[in-house]
Amino acid sequence: MRPEPAGCCCRRPVRANGCVANGELRNGYVRSGAGVAAAGQIHHVTENGGLYKRPFNEAFEETPMLVAVLTYVGYGVLTLFGYLRDFLRHWRIEKCHHATEREEQKDFVSLSQDRYTGNIIKGVINMGSYNYLGFARNTGSCPEAAARVLEKYGVGVCSTRQEIGNLDKHEELEKLIARFLGVEAAMAYGMGFATNSMNIPALVGKGCLILSDELNHASLVLGARLSGATIRIFKHNNMQSLEKLLKDAIVYGQPRTRRPWKKILILVEGIYSMEGSIVRLPEVIALKKKYKAYLYLDEAHSIGALGPTGRGVVEYFGLDPEDVDVMMGTFTKSFGASGGYIGGKKALVDYLRTHSHSAVYASSMSPPVVEQVITSMKCIMGQDGTSLGKECVQQLAENTRYFRRRLKEMGFIIYGNEDSPVVPLMLYMPAKIGAFGREMLKRNIGVVVVGFPATPIIESRARFCLSAAHTKEILDTALKEIDEVGDLLHLKYSRHRLLPLLDRPFDETTYEETED
Repeated sequence: MRPEPAGCCCRRPVRANGCVANGELRNGYVRSGAGVAAAGQIHHVTENGGLYKRPFNEAFEETPMLVAVLTYVGYGVLTLFGYLRDFLRHWRIEKCHHATEREEQKDFVSLSQDRYTGNIIKGVINMGSYNYLGFARNTGSCPEAAARVLEKYGVGVCSTRQEIGNLDKHEELEKLIARFLGVEAAMAYGMGFATNSMNIPALVGKGCLILSDELNHASLVLGARLSGATIRIFKHNNMQSLEKLLKDAIVYGQPRTRRPWKKILILVEGIYSMEGSIVRLPEVIALKKKYKAYLYLDEAHSIGALGPTGRGVVEYFGLDPEDVDVMMGTFTKSFGASGGYIGGKKALVDYLRTHSHSAVYASSMSPPVVEQVITSMKCIMGQDGTSLGKECVQQLAENTRYFRRRLKEMGFIIYGNEDSPVVPLMLYMPAKIGAFGREMLKRNIGVVVVGFPATPIIESRARFCLSAAHTKEILDTALKEIDEVGDLLHLKYSRHRLLPLLDRPFDETTYEETED
C-alpha cells in the first residue's frame, strides 16, 4: 500500500467511518504494524491524500461492548418503570404531584407564569456556550460600540429590508462579510435557524435532489423538507457513501421518469456540533466538481473558530471560497451576537434578496446587534488596529488541543477532530447523564449533557465548548473537577489511554505515526 502524504493517526473509529481488520483499507482507516496493532489502535490515513494540505486527525473510539449492553439494559429498565408508574397513576395508586395543575389554574395557565427553578448559582465556569472567541461579554470595544449605535438608531427598525428597514449599517455589514469570506457578495439575516430553513427552499424545489449528511442540524433538515426536493442521506463524513449517491443520481435520474435532476445540492456543516467532527471538505469539493453538483456549506460553528485567521473551514483546509457555491454561517457563536448570513456569487445573493422568505418577510436586524457583529468581525480581521482578534483565534486553538489532550490522558472517550472546539465526552448510560451534569454543577462547572433522541441511544454525552476567554487556570480547574467526577461515576471507558505529554517518546503529534 502506498503511503498517503496527509496520513496521520487517530483513535479507533466507529459508525459511518467504519473499522478495518487484517490490514485492509476501508474508508481511509488502516490497521498499523504489529507493534501498534497489538495496542488496539487504528490509524487514520486520508484518502485522496493529495487534496489535504494539513493532517486530519479525528477520533471515534468504539463503544465497549459491556458498556453498550448495560446502556441498553438501563434504557429498558427505565422504560419499564415508566410504564409501571403510568399504570399506578392511572389507577390513582400513586399520586403525581408534578403533573397536577394548581386549582386556580386548571382552566387557564398564564403565559407569564414563573417557570424558573428559583435557584441562582454564582461563580459558575461556563463550559457549554458557543462563545468561541470570547466576544459575548459586557466590557470591551464590542458592547461599547453597540451602546453608541443603540443611542443613535434605537433597538429595532420595525420593517423589512425591502420596505423601509434597510439602514447604512446593514449595507456596511454585508460588504464586510463579503470581504471577510472572500466572496462577491453576502446577505445578513436576523435569525441563524431561519437562514437555513428559509433559504434552502428558495434554492431548490421539485425535480431537484438534496444529498444531506445524516448528522446535519435541524435547520438544514427543515429547510430540505420545506423545499419539496427529493432528499437522500449519506453516512456522516463518509465520502464513499456520498459518491455512491452522486453516481446513482447521475445514472438513474429522477424516479419513474428517469429525467436528469434539475439540480443536485450537497448539504454539509463545517463543524458538527454533537460529534465535534470537521467536514472532509477537500473531498466533498472534489466530488462536487466531478459530478457537477452544488455545495451548500453551513459554517455556523466553524466560522471564527477554524483557520489561521478565523475564516472557517475553507481557510482551515487552504481552499478557494469560490469552490463553495453557498457559504452560510451564523453570528450567534464566534461573533457573540445573533443572526446569520449567506455568501457567494452576486447573482446568488441578488436572487435570494427577492425570493427568500427570510429576506422578504422578516424584520431587519437590530442595529446594536449589527454593530456587535461589525466590531467583532473587524477585530478578527485586524481592522481595529490591534492584534486582539488574531490572538483570540490562536488562543482558542491552543485551548482546544490542550483540553482534548488532557481528557484523553485521563482515560475518557472523546469524539471529534483534534482541532474542533466542540468536545464530546462520552457518558453512555442514561443514569449518568443527569448525574454528570448535577455533579459538575455542585463543583460550579456548567456543562451541557445530551442523550437520546438528540444522540444515538447508546452514545449519550457531555458536550464542552471551548472559548478563547478560558484561561489555562480555568481549564485546569475544570479538568480537575471533570477528573474527580469521572472517577466518581466510572466514566473513564477508554482502552487506549494516552501517556502524559512529558512521558511520551514523540512530542510533535498527539499520536504516534507509522508508515505503511
